[in-house]
Amino acid sequence: MPHFSIEYSANLDAFVVMANVCEVVRKAASETGIFPIGGIRVRAIRCEHYAIADGKPDAAFLAMLLRLGEGRNLPARQKAGEYVFKALSDYLDPVFASSKFALSFDMQINDAATSWKRNNIHDALKAKASHG
Repeated sequence: MPHFSIEYSANLDAFVVMANVCEVVRKAASETGIFPIGGIRVRAIRCEHYAIADGKPDAAFLAMLLRLGEGRNLPARQKAGEYVFKALSDYLDPVFASSKFALSFDMQINDAATSWKRNNIHDALKAKASHG
């Protein structure tokens, strides 16, 4: 883990390519140095039905949630969160400049006792690194 889930209003597609947004988040998360590369997941879910603020259709949103395993202290999480949020926010500056837009990012710690995972990506990345 970390798993980033992005929910966004469908009208945001007029302003950004969501695959690029996912890549900005993935790259920033890897650059923090506190997340295992093999555990990073970024997914975007387009919300076709939404209501924002005054209900007029000219506002957009992007809400990102990071689900994170236990084991990182608060200062490390804050530093990483600020880094990822800044990268995403900077990338979305043109959206802020051209529309009404709300951006949010929250971090949630999963309780290890109630979080199950199976992942062979870590081993594949190690094997690839050792074999070139």
